[in-house]
Amino acid sequence: MKTIIEPFRIKAIEPIRLTTPAERREVLKSAHWNLFAVRSEDVTIDLLTDSGTSAMSARQWAALMAGDESYAGSPSFYRFEAAVKALMPFRHVIPTHQGRAAEAILFALIGGAGRVIPSNAHFDTTRANIEASGAEARDLLIEEGRDPASRHPFKGNMDTARLERLLEERHAEVPAVMLTVTNNTGGGQPVSLENIRATAAIANRYGKPLFIDGCRFAENAYFIKLREPGQQSRAVPDIVRDMFSAADGMIMSAKKDALANIGGWLAVNDDTLAQGARERLILTEGFPTYGGLAGRDLEAIAQGLAEVIDEDYLRYRLRTCEYVVERLRALGVPTVEPSGGHAVFIDARAFLDHIPPLQYPGQALVAALYEQGGVRSCEIGTVMFGRQSDGSERPAMMDLVRLAMPRRVYTQAHADYLIEVIGEIAARRGDLRGLRIVEQPQRLRHFTAQFAPL
Repeated sequence: MKTIIEPFRIKAIEPIRLTTPAERREVLKSAHWNLFAVRSEDVTIDLLTDSGTSAMSARQWAALMAGDESYAGSPSFYRFEAAVKALMPFRHVIPTHQGRAAEAILFALIGGAGRVIPSNAHFDTTRANIEASGAEARDLLIEEGRDPASRHPFKGNMDTARLERLLEERHAEVPAVMLTVTNNTGGGQPVSLENIRATAAIANRYGKPLFIDGCRFAENAYFIKLREPGQQSRAVPDIVRDMFSAADGMIMSAKKDALANIGGWLAVNDDTLAQGARERLILTEGFPTYGGLAGRDLEAIAQGLAEVIDEDYLRYRLRTCEYVVERLRALGVPTVEPSGGHAVFIDARAFLDHIPPLQYPGQALVAALYEQGGVRSCEIGTVMFGRQSDGSERPAMMDLVRLAMPRRVYTQAHADYLIEVIGEIAARRGDLRGLRIVEQPQRLRHFTAQFAPL
């Protein structure tokens, strides 16, 4: 059936304040046309991110009561560790307060000036942490992943031929290989199990460890089950274990596919690397059995890992995005195809083809979505990735607008409202104008940059 049935009942609600277009125009002006600066109480449908915005289940809320807040050796840590190792069989599991903390620790240890860290596609904080260490973040996404209209089933795949050439030519400068599942930068697109294994084989041949950024591992595993030959009859947990068995370590934001509001971890097999990571953890996060988290958060993550691999949930999760993409396609709105797992990505460069990339069509659409319907979204394009290390600017690979779906928060009625808002913008798309940046920081400018309309 095509009707989306949420595989849960709603037990508690949070009211949404409905605003008028005039109110939203004032809010936009006060926020300098950057939706990160808008208060959540002024947002009707908040699709800024799927990170930390999940609704926890009754069992997760119950698990919080079992949280043990001992500074060291808490039983909550050991339940968390066992839940991670049941799916990701790494020797060492090191909790952190969120994913970017795991990134910061890892790249402080393996990064550095003159080094190159390749991936299928680094996302914003991963790239920033690599570059902060002095290393270069290199994206080696397959060509199909650079084309929003391509319907390749695994557009998140690593270009293994380019990876092989990089390792052949500069192997001494590459400390590790990264692989992001799913590929957030390119539209929430999955990586095939075959590609994970092929990437691991190349890395191993050159003596390089493979690290998986596993934020959306369950969605990726379900895509493998749906789309990869020979995987249809397999259980999602078995596919997950196969994905991570090919790797030497992982970084993780538990705020995504662990269904938690905070948390993350770094997991590795190498004993020496683990020791170095724990030493840095104590400096910046906390003791290795809590890593900047309360015991109750560790309990919520452990329970979330048990729930996220449920196939009824995953079917609903992926179908929600697919439904919105189908409806937008019927309206003539260009999106990244096929639909991703955690978000709908509008191709803003194609949708607003009268706005040049350096006038930020993605950010213009983000502002229009809020003004039209109170929808908060996120630009993934030239604002996020256009600024170069030397301060110059060039168009990003794509100009996308991400509508990230919080897990277990909104219903189909909210999805239908979203579609109506986009349809109304589509009817007047030619009236939209670009933006200019009037103030920006050195790194991760999309979070705090200020804009003005042209």
